[in-house]
Amino acid sequence: MSLWEQYSAVRSHSVSICAELQKEDYVVQPVVEVSPPKWHLGHTTWFFETFILIPHAVAYQPFNADYNYVFNSYYENIGARVIRTDRGNLSRPTVDDIFHYRAYVDEAMQKFLRSGVNDEIEELLILGLNHEQQHQELLWYDIKYILGHNPLFPSYALKNIEQQLETGADGWVDFREGVYEIGYQGDQFHFDNELGRHKVYIQNFSIATRLVSNAEYLEFIEAGGYEDFNLWHAEAWDWLKETGIQSPLYWYEINGQWHRYSLSGLEVLKLDSPVSHISYYEASAYAQWKGMRLPTEFEWEVASAQFSWGKLWEWTESAYLPYPGFSKAPGALGEYNGKFMVNQKVLRGASVATPANHSRNTYRNFFHPNLRWMFSGIRLSK
Repeated sequence: MSLWEQYSAVRSHSVSICAELQKEDYVVQPVVEVSPPKWHLGHTTWFFETFILIPHAVAYQPFNADYNYVFNSYYENIGARVIRTDRGNLSRPTVDDIFHYRAYVDEAMQKFLRSGVNDEIEELLILGLNHEQQHQELLWYDIKYILGHNPLFPSYALKNIEQQLETGADGWVDFREGVYEIGYQGDQFHFDNELGRHKVYIQNFSIATRLVSNAEYLEFIEAGGYEDFNLWHAEAWDWLKETGIQSPLYWYEINGQWHRYSLSGLEVLKLDSPVSHISYYEASAYAQWKGMRLPTEFEWEVASAQFSWGKLWEWTESAYLPYPGFSKAPGALGEYNGKFMVNQKVLRGASVATPANHSRNTYRNFFHPNLRWMFSGIRLSK
């Protein structure tokens, strides 16, 4: 595929994810973690305009000078921005304005790419496409949260990505202690936090070949798991008391029967599906209750060839830290990963919402341990 064809395919997929939405759905921001869908569509467009067109396309005129303030996410090098909690207050620019913005930038990008670009700009373009694909996954998280917190529990679509969820084959795989190599190796696209490749010493361990199911997690709830402080980290126990959480996100007990909101709408809980939308706090407490633990990210990477993965992001016991020799790129692009290497846990694998080319066993996803709106699950280790 040409660079333009790659660009066009990624850009059109973002729009297709939103195709089932009503205009009112594009503007909602129920909580700070959730961005309105229209903001994602604008921000990913801003990325190409800011990092490629403005500095490199001759005579390019920005669509709207105010959009740098509206759609800059966290790039301190780029300047002031609307704070994250205020994205839902942006009734303007309108949804139509943002689609006009996308069309304007796409037309300029088509002209620019067909004129030929050097290796440096091609590298920027590929980063931008992968950046938009990350936002495509976030769009799934945010759309589900927006619809799932509407009191009417509206369906996104009867056929959707969640119908791919399954736990996998039952069993355990054993690994001997030894020195293993960790990190990305190859010449395909990868993020800087996957570098550099290094050796780690790992003790004997076993890892489950499947994810924890809803039925198994329900046993934890019914056994009083959310009431037993012995199972929880101190910070997690404080979080439970502050929030009153007693079950995974999107679970509802109605007339004595558990239900779960999915992108298909509210439905009776499917006991054989993997438990999802779980925080690290809950995943760790469940593992404690089972007399086991979560794998480290290094154990997970070593073992990943021995089980199927890619339905849910899997919490690990590892803090999100730089690998040996990690270095940030200069300028704004250096803010992409390194600045977040504090107070976060690593998740490995992929989810039903993950673009196919992001499903690699060295990919390091990361979130704060209390978050649950992403497609996350539990794999046990011992």
